[in-house]
Amino acid sequence: MLEELKKIGLSDNESKVYLALLELGSSTAQQVAEKSEVNRPTTYVQLESLMKKGLVTSFEKSPNNKKYKPKTFFRAEDPEYLQKLIEKEKAQIGERTRELAAALPELGRLFVSSGERPRVRFFDGVEGLKTMDEEFLKVKNKFLEGVTSIDDVQKVFPPDADNYTQRRIKKGIRARSIYTSKNGPVLKGTDAQMLRESRYMPPEKFPFACDITVYDDAVAIASLRDKIFGIVIESKEIANSIRSLISLAWEAAAKYN
Repeated sequence: MLEELKKIGLSDNESKVYLALLELGSSTAQQVAEKSEVNRPTTYVQLESLMKKGLVTSFEKSPNNKKYKPKTFFRAEDPEYLQKLIEKEKAQIGERTRELAAALPELGRLFVSSGERPRVRFFDGVEGLKTMDEEFLKVKNKFLEGVTSIDDVQKVFPPDADNYTQRRIKKGIRARSIYTSKNGPVLKGTDAQMLRESRYMPPEKFPFACDITVYDDAVAIASLRDKIFGIVIESKEIANSIRSLISLAWEAAAKYN
């Protein structure tokens, strides 16, 4: 029954003490401690907690010998009271829910007024990266820019296996890409039909191992070797800073094209 009482909401020691009292009947704290195998100081704490919950009551009993002081005894209340305890907790949860609903608008205003907070999300594996790519198709300003390794992308994803590029074109989303490829400047001839601007950089000089995409106020970074995963950082300041770096790289790549 110990596990059942814990599932109802009693702590481990509360459950042990309550079960001991149910078996013993009216008992002293010392007797309860011995039966429950909970040390005596802790037993007193648990008895106090159980009394606050209405599951235990106490009373004093005078010994036959008048020379000794009355002893405090404890008694477990009817287990049926556990149902009332749950009903009481449900009522408290309902009240907390109402209080939270009333407070949320003001809490929301405080959250917004305290300034932008960068948000970081993680995407695991190839399927995680596909989910991350779907966000690019929802870009508000219809423009993506980034740096990528064509060789690594094609190892992870067969060439446009999910028609991502065609869906991007259909949505009118333009792209600007700085890329490396062991086969040289392979994208230049298809840029116009792909709604894309691209500039090649030699992989032996710029060994990219990640795909970096900036969209709206977010930066997506995909690790394409060994452990496959992605990170999206939502921050206007970080996105604009990465955009500036990409612009710098774009100018530097001109001499290779």
